[in-house]
Formats: sequence, structure tokens, C-alpha cells
Amino acid sequence: MSRWVLVLCLALAALPARAAEVAGVKFADALDAAPGATLVLNGAGIRKRAFFDVYAMGLYLGSKKTAAAEVLALAGPKRVSIVMLRDVGADQFADALADGVRANHGEAEAKALDGRLQQLVSIMTQMKEAKKGMRIELDWVPGAGTRISIEGKPAAAPIAGEDFFRGLLRIWLGEQPVSGDLKKALLGGGA
Repeated sequence: MSRWVLVLCLALAALPARAAEVAGVKFADALDAAPGATLVLNGAGIRKRAFFDVYAMGLYLGSKKTAAAEVLALAGPKRVSIVMLRDVGADQFADALADGVRANHGEAEAKALDGRLQQLVSIMTQMKEAKKGMRIELDWVPGAGTRISIEGKPAAAPIAGEDFFRGLLRIWLGEQPVSGDLKKALLGGGA
């Protein structure tokens, strides 16, 4: 009997992973980031504020990592995929991103990121409102920078510097994350 259980367990382990679903939003288990580069879903969760679900988020990496330091040190392309679960003013959304960056950096680090952070804020405020269902993707593209896409369309020229993308990741994975539960979920620990 135990032999059949082992065979069944091995067969189930060989099945492809299913896409994650968070608050009705499906995140693919893998995606093509660039020719020859596949990213895997590291984790997905919900950003809550008070009693409200604000957005669902998936983190894609070249290989799965369970520690924030590993994610921040990982070379290669990465993606943060955000799907809005409610309407939020673009100014409010942009300010929350900026506050998250500043909360996770010392004064000198924050100052070094400030000009590029203002580029991001400008891009986000141009969309006027982050509407429910809107997909916002932040991609680290080695050699190009941080590419921001809204609804699959590039929002502006990439923002330079891998340190900038790491700064964005710290919003969710830093010492002062916007949500401890979301950080845990993005690191594969469940929602």
C-alpha cells in the first residue's frame, strides 16, 4: 500500500504548478521576461489598508527565494506585478510608493534615489487614477533599467539603476515593509 502512496505522491509532484490566485486575480506561475529568460512566481499576496484590499501583487524572479536579502541580491530580470483591487488616486498611489522607499532607506540612500523616485511619481501621477482592475508592472531589465508598464503598455522610458529597482523592492521586502503579511506572501510564505 505504501508503495502506491509513494507513486501517487511522485506523480502529483511532477504535475506543473498552477497559477496563484489572490483576491480573484490570477498570477501565472511563470512568464517570459526576455529572450531566453523565464521568471517564476516567487509569491503573491494582497496589500491591505485598514479594512480595504488595495491591490494584489505578484513577485517574479529567475529562481525562487524565501529570504528578502536573497531577493534583493539576486541578479537578472525581475517583475513586480500589481493589480488594483479598488480605485485609488494616482497622487495617493505614487505618494505611497515614495513613502515606502523612504521608510526603507537611510537619508543618504534616499537622497541618491530621490531624482529617480520623482520620475516614478511623475509617471504614476500622469495616469490620474489607478482604477480597479488596472495592471501595473515594474520590470528590472538588466542593461536598460526599471521599465514601468500600465495595462501592458510602456508608460515612459526606463528609469536607470539597479539600486533604484532594489529600492522599490524594499517597499514590500524591506525592514519596514508596507505590510508584513504581504512580505511573507511574496517570499512564498502564503497570504
